[in-house]
Amino acid sequence: MDANLLRSYLSTVYELPGASGLVAASLDGDVSVDPASLPEPLTRTFALLTAYNPRSMLLPKRVNESRHQVLRDLLILGVYRVEQCVGYEDEPEGVWREPVWFVHNMDREEAKAFGRVFRQNTIVYSTGGRPELIVTDPTCDDLGKSFQGNWRVRI
Repeated sequence: MDANLLRSYLSTVYELPGASGLVAASLDGDVSVDPASLPEPLTRTFALLTAYNPRSMLLPKRVNESRHQVLRDLLILGVYRVEQCVGYEDEPEGVWREPVWFVHNMDREEAKAFGRVFRQNTIVYSTGGRPELIVTDPTCDDLGKSFQGNWRVRI
């Protein structure tokens, strides 16, 4: 995977729902952060999934919204608890924002399968406060490769 694209994925900020409100975090944190010190939603087992812009191809808003709704419906039919969240670039001039589903207690292999089916380059999977970025696009040489991240809580 291209180093700039990987850096961009790791620095994406996600606003995740928690018991005491939204928690903003990215995967580019310090290795020394103790997972026990993280806010509550980051210590759970979950996947972050989207159906927007498969293979980084920009699709019309209506098409993206329809795909994202189908993803949600399939997750709910699979008896997953799903909450809305958003991912965005943390740059002053950044304009990219994308809806993401916060999927509670999802199995890692099933999360990867959803990423493949919806043609996403990567997905985020986290358990015990340890997030990873997993390549799910079958056209990538790195298919199935995982990049370990560390949560960085944003203010």
